[in-house]
Amino acid sequence: MSDATDATVVVAVRVRPSPVAAWFHHLLTHPVVEVDGRAYASSWGGTREIPVAPGPHRIGAYFRYRGQRRARLAESSREFTAERGVRRVDITARLGALNRTPFRIGDPVARV
Repeated sequence: MSDATDATVVVAVRVRPSPVAAWFHHLLTHPVVEVDGRAYASSWGGTREIPVAPGPHRIGAYFRYRGQRRARLAESSREFTAERGVRRVDITARLGALNRTPFRIGDPVARV
C-alpha cells in the first residue's frame, strides 16, 4: 500500500534568460511557467516547484513585459511524464538571445 507522498511528484522548473539579454529581462520582463494549462509566475534564474500527480503532463514557458497580463512571448512547450515513485523532476527552460527566439525546454531529470 502506498502512502500520500507517493501520490505527488514535484516538478522543479528553473527559468533562465540568455546571458546576452539577461539584464534586459531582469529589468523589464517576468517569466511564466505553465503546467497542464495552469500558469505559475516565476523569476529569472529562480526555480518554481509545482506538485503534480504521476502520469503525462505538458509544460510550457513564456515571458511577459511587466504590466502585461495576456502576452505569451517566446512561448514553447513539451510533454513529459512524472513517473510513480519519483520525488522530483528537474527541468530547465532557457530563453534564447532574441525576443522572437522561443524557450528551449530541456529534458526532464528524475530524482528518486
